[in-house]
Amino acid sequence: MEKTSLGASPLILPMPALLVGALVDGKPNFMVAAWAQVACSKPPMLSVAVREERHTMRGIRENGQFSLNVPSTALVEEADACGVATGAKTDKSEFFTSGYSELAPKAPLAMECPINVALHVEKFVELGSHTLVIGNVKETLASSSILKDGLPDPVLADPLVYLTGVAKSYARVGDIVGGAFKVGRKRLD
Repeated sequence: MEKTSLGASPLILPMPALLVGALVDGKPNFMVAAWAQVACSKPPMLSVAVREERHTMRGIRENGQFSLNVPSTALVEEADACGVATGAKTDKSEFFTSGYSELAPKAPLAMECPINVALHVEKFVELGSHTLVIGNVKETLASSSILKDGLPDPVLADPLVYLTGVAKSYARVGDIVGGAFKVGRKRLD
């Protein structure tokens, strides 16, 4: 297979389109972020890369708490608006109903999202253009409508996915092509 060098690019496809929630001056604020992922399972931690100049980062630093919210594709306009506008000039709390976890009362949750994760800051890692915010998960909430056998079903959650590169678009999760930790066993027989 022929390859073309793209240089040193942090390209991972696809990426989640998550809403990062933080209280800024006591007011809920949300920004859209695609550079986020699991950092650790025990203890449960997630990470998100945020630029220092972002309004939301101010709230994360002020309170030491934040949320990561998984919007469904039905929320594409609201989520994108949170990425286009700055909370310094736009009241983005109007796009979502804010809720709070007792375990992270300064981390606003976007309640319309099917999955919400409330976190306490574990560590800030200054990396250059972005700061990696590593958060210790305090509580994860899921809409009961997306649960199957007590677990979130990605098809029912219909999470918004960000496609970078040429597409620069939002999409939804596609077809299942094989069972994880099952389909590869054919190669081991």
